[in-house]
Amino acid sequence: MKAFRKFSYPVFFAVMAVLPHLLNERWQAVAITFLIFSVVALSQDIVLGKSGMFNMGQALFFGMGAYTTAILNHEFGWPILATIPLAILIPILGGLLLAGPIVHLRGDYLLVTTIGFNIVFVQVLQNNLGGVTGGPNGIFGLDSLSLFGTQLTSQVSVYYFAFAVLLLTLWIMRNLEKSKPGRALHYLREDQLAAESIGINTRLYKIFAFGLGAGIAGLAGTVYATQYSAVSPEAFDFIQSVLFFSIVIVGGSSVPGVLLGVFVMFVLPEIFREFATWRFFIFGFAMILAMILRPRGIVPATFGKIPKFLIKGGSHGA
Repeated sequence: MKAFRKFSYPVFFAVMAVLPHLLNERWQAVAITFLIFSVVALSQDIVLGKSGMFNMGQALFFGMGAYTTAILNHEFGWPILATIPLAILIPILGGLLLAGPIVHLRGDYLLVTTIGFNIVFVQVLQNNLGGVTGGPNGIFGLDSLSLFGTQLTSQVSVYYFAFAVLLLTLWIMRNLEKSKPGRALHYLREDQLAAESIGINTRLYKIFAFGLGAGIAGLAGTVYATQYSAVSPEAFDFIQSVLFFSIVIVGGSSVPGVLLGVFVMFVLPEIFREFATWRFFIFGFAMILAMILRPRGIVPATFGKIPKFLIKGGSHGA
């Protein structure tokens, strides 16, 4: 398994690097959405998988980033790339402000609260807050990517933009796992009381997880707005949050698991789109089958190394 993981990432990166040149326009669009959803699902994994907090409002931060880019570009004429800092910063601030009053909640109570925030966000967008969100129709006609004065209008350009964002997210996830905050989040997930007893400020790390996850989701929102040159409220509703929540659960809260979860929950139904409503049957069946065969997720997350003498079949003191 260790050797498999060692070579799986280079193979994955190599395949994704050449993939858009092997696909038609429809499947290029699916591949871009796969990359975007992978980034959002990984941001959800920080809150749900790494920290153990039942957040079902990640689409809120995804939408914040997308609408920040759309408003700055459409209303103020900012280039898409210039909107990125604020598309990250505003969701981070939103995540910190929302998390502050609710991080003491646990389980179902936190779940319901985050659902409520997501619903309120969509209602705000639909009611055209400040006259800049476009109401139910959203915002259309965004500019294409521009780099050093060159307009990058092709889907392939957007694909590589999304791919670069995924690579950045994977780098953040890898460093998080090896860092002090990553270890603290793991202990928080396993047992909050025990984490507090060894001096971990659980409130601080919960807020940190919300902020980091929100910033990454906001960046994914910029890519989403770029892909469609438009944003609308229904793209960030509660059902989208359910999708990201399900991806982390089905995937097993590991990076390979989350990527496979996105494939199962999004790409697989697209493969069977020609069967119309039957594709949702296949989608549901795949999810149920994954949970029956792999109740801890497709690729369960691991943390640290268990001594050999504690593993069944190992020799004591080995």
